[in-house]
Formats: sequence, structure tokens, C-alpha cells
Amino acid sequence: MIRRLAIIGTRGIPARYGGFETFAEQISWRLVEQGVKVTVYCEKDGNAEQLADYRGVKLEYVSSPSLGPFTTILFDLICLWKARKSFDMVYMLGYGASLFCFLPRLWGTEVWINMDGVEWARSKWSSIAKLWFRIMEVLAMWTPNRVICDAEAIRVHLKSRHRRLPSCSAIPYGAPVIDSAPPASLLDEWGLKPNGYYLAVCRLEPENHVREIIEGHRAADSQLPLVIVGNHACGTGYIKSLLSSADKRTCFIGGIYKQEKLLALRWHCLAYFHGHSAGGTNPSLLEALGCGNAIIAHDNVFNREVARGAAMYFKNHRDIPQLLIELESDHDKRRQLGDKARGVIRKHYTWDKITQCYMALLR
Repeated sequence: MIRRLAIIGTRGIPARYGGFETFAEQISWRLVEQGVKVTVYCEKDGNAEQLADYRGVKLEYVSSPSLGPFTTILFDLICLWKARKSFDMVYMLGYGASLFCFLPRLWGTEVWINMDGVEWARSKWSSIAKLWFRIMEVLAMWTPNRVICDAEAIRVHLKSRHRRLPSCSAIPYGAPVIDSAPPASLLDEWGLKPNGYYLAVCRLEPENHVREIIEGHRAADSQLPLVIVGNHACGTGYIKSLLSSADKRTCFIGGIYKQEKLLALRWHCLAYFHGHSAGGTNPSLLEALGCGNAIIAHDNVFNREVARGAAMYFKNHRDIPQLLIELESDHDKRRQLGDKARGVIRKHYTWDKITQCYMALLR
């Protein structure tokens, strides 16, 4: 039984950033309730309050050096070194520093790596960064005791690419089921009405198929606006092309970081677009399912594994107009999709169920 566990590879908890932070927060305190002593390594921030613990989880703070693209790698290396001999197991979230994951093993500490998605396939990385992630994926097949895949399709992907695979388990992330509507007044900031808009929440990158979503919505006869949550101010070539291809029904509202506002946007939309294709169990898709959204998802093996029959799927922008016609004209279909969506979360993706999977491995 593993009783002392360190979680590294995040900025820390309570979660204020992304999917790994949310995962670390949700799984850590639940493991503590099961009798595991958990420490989460956090990025030291001079401007933020530093809690000694969170819901029974010990928080260890580490200064993050400022070295451009190497900052995250060096931060993970420092955390690995500090955690090398004080725990039964070190759980690294992400494989970008897998080169160094052998270090705790020299002191007899077990190491697990969560492989997340196909990181080297993401367009945001430079050619050098993509090469680095390809190399790190290979090394992740050698340096840890075990790899965790957040979807069965990721395990299949790894088996197809590598002759050697360490012990490998597929355990997804979790999400809550939201049964009570948040106040519709939270939509007033953007002039939106319940069931009066479509929604997409994502990084504005090609692998999230934002252009296809915009073009499909633009080609439809729908009068409902498409609301896009994501940072559109960073001025990349792709974002400029999105802004130029949008029409007056496309509303870019920037990043939304207050959870109550994001929850209200999800809950009250007529349907939710999910264009992600870079792999894994995506937290934003789980959250949309938990809200009971009617979901229009890009047709790939990762999204179909997660959403199953609780979504409608598009291969390209030409598929989208007909899907919008169906959803706007058939209230019962939207309700049925929403019921199926919550059912998927209750059956497969509750945090308690995910915790049970981890406890089975830790034992």
C-alpha cells in the first residue's frame, strides 16, 4: 500500500489555472479521506497567500525560475529532486520532464507519469518544442514505474507507437453533475438569454477546430449567436484568421476565469461546441456533460470515447448547419441529449469513482 504520495507537475492547489490543477485538487483531498498522506508541490507566488494545507493535503512551495520555455521543465526537475526520498510514490502530471523521472527511483521511490494528451501534436508549440515532446514521450516509456492514460484511446496510441510500455492504466478525469441552474442574471454582462446562444470554450488553436465551428455556424440559417470563450487578444496568425472569418453573430468574449460565470454560460446555452482533437479525456467536455448540455463534438476517437451517444458529431464545417437545424427544431432531442450527458458522468466520471480507481492501484 502506498501511503505517502507527492503530486507534482502543476502550479498548485486550490485550482486557479487548468485541468491538471483541477485534477490535483479534486483527487488529492479525496485520497486523504482514504488514509493516504498527500503532498502537492506548488509554484511559489509572492503575491498570493500560501496555505500550509488544503483539506488535509500538505502544500509544499517551490520557487519557479524564469528561463523562458525551460521554466516549466526546470520547475518540474526541482520538484522531482525535492520529493525524491520523502514519499512512497511521486506522481508527475505531464511528460514534459520525463527525462528526469528516474531520479526518485534511485532512492527507491516509485514514479508514475500521467501522459495527458498527444502534446507534440499541438500547434502552439514550435518545431523544437514538438521534437522535445516526441523525445519525452519515448523516455516516458522507460523512466517511470507506471504510466497513467486519461483515456483508453491514449493507451492505444502509445501501444501503436512504442515497442516497450511500462505498466499502464487508463484512468480518466472526473467532473460534477450540475442539477441546479445558476442565476441567468450572470448572462446579462454579455446580453445573452437562456437557450439563446451556442457556446464554445477552448484555447483558440487549430486542433480545437474553432475555424470549422465558426464556418459551420456562419453557413447555418440560425439567428442565435455563437459565443466563444478563449483568449483572442494574443494576435497569432490563427486567431487573426478566426476574427476575419467571423460574422456579426460570432461573439468573442475572451477568457472567463470566474467559475460561477463559466458555469452559467455552459448551463444556459442551447448547445455546446467541443472541437478538441489532440487527445485524452478533456475536462471541458466532462464539464459540459455534467451541465447536461446538448453537445456538438468533433468526430474523433477521443471525444467518442468520452461522450459516447450523448453528443452529435461533426467531421467538418459542412456537417454543422444540419445539426443546428435539428437542435433548434427539436426540444425533446435537446432534453434527451442532456439527460444522456448527465448519465455518462454519473456512470463513468464522478470524482468518487475516479478516486476508487486510484485507490485500487495504490493498494
